Amino acid sequence: MTREMLHLHTEPRSVYIHIPFCTNKCHYCDFNSYVLKGQPVWDYLGALEREMEETVKANPPERIDTIFVGGGTPTVLLPDQMEFFLRTVNAYFPLAEGGEFSMEANPGTTEPDKLHAMKEGGINRVSFGVQSFDNRLLKEIGRIHDTDDVYRSIENARKAGIANLSIDLMFGLPRQTLSVLEQSLDAALALQLPHYSIYSLKVEENTLFHTLYRKDRLPLPSEDEEAEMFSLIMRRLREAGYRQYEISNFALPGFESRHNSAYWLNHSYYGLGAGAHGYVRGRRHVNVKGVREYIEAAQKGLPRLESFEVSRREAMEDFMMVGLRLLEGVNREHFRTQFGEPFDDVFAEPLFRLLQSGLIEKTEQGYRLTEQGIFWGNEVFGAFLD
Repeated sequence: MTREMLHLHTEPRSVYIHIPFCTNKCHYCDFNSYVLKGQPVWDYLGALEREMEETVKANPPERIDTIFVGGGTPTVLLPDQMEFFLRTVNAYFPLAEGGEFSMEANPGTTEPDKLHAMKEGGINRVSFGVQSFDNRLLKEIGRIHDTDDVYRSIENARKAGIANLSIDLMFGLPRQTLSVLEQSLDAALALQLPHYSIYSLKVEENTLFHTLYRKDRLPLPSEDEEAEMFSLIMRRLREAGYRQYEISNFALPGFESRHNSAYWLNHSYYGLGAGAHGYVRGRRHVNVKGVREYIEAAQKGLPRLESFEVSRREAMEDFMMVGLRLLEGVNREHFRTQFGEPFDDVFAEPLFRLLQSGLIEKTEQGYRLTEQGIFWGNEVFGAFLD
């Protein structure tokens, strides 16, 4: 095997597992998720077990450092379903000592008995989809929880012995103002959590918000207001002692999301469940999306919708695009180790343009976004596409 092809043949050390069920569909959500009522949950968990079995047969794991269970809302599983699911995960993907085992949760779906099952099953990090501490705004974006649910869920998690907690907040929401956002930041920071993820609203197709947007009935903040919101977020979190280690993520030292960092470093990972994506031995795959379709496909083998080999050039582009999301930037030696040549030669033209425009800057190791570049990340990432 040539040195240049090493990036295609490293075994995954991370696992993503998709639970596609939700109590309801939020107005902005275009994720592969389905309202829970009437869904064949046990059949789905059985299909997941079959996919795990087929996956480790095809590509046995050498070592698993991170597992992330996303959705949907994984915590809509009942305690006995949660116990079965986590027991299955641990059987096929045993986590290395000191590994990170994360699960997404919706406030109001983490009762003490369920959190006990999660803790016993190895979950040591929980990310709550809070989005806002303004109850009016929560209702307008289709969330079914309120701020009381948030406080109760955080307290329950801490009592269960899960201290590594994160919450998601959103900005750029309809009728959201700077003062409303600042009140949410005040409430979020008062919780003194080790990690915060903060995302701007993207109006995606096949969502209620997209329908309203096309009818000019979605009163969004202006671009300037959204930029002010992002500036406020960065200032407040930095002042509170959180390091912005990725465009949308802030953490106390040692509490960065190890699983998501594996994505941003362009590492391989297993992807299981309906609609899940994976990247194993130089091939990316997407699974069948529908719940019943996934269950049927898993009975016949790996439930793939499509699978394709990643070219060397595409892998290099991916390295630059996802790596520059990290505020420490891309590392020249890491690129050379994976591909056998410096990115200064491969991407000389876009690097020059981005330097000239002030969107990136040189570091001792390579390049990183400037403060201005953080606001124009998509333009930076797109510059590396051939």
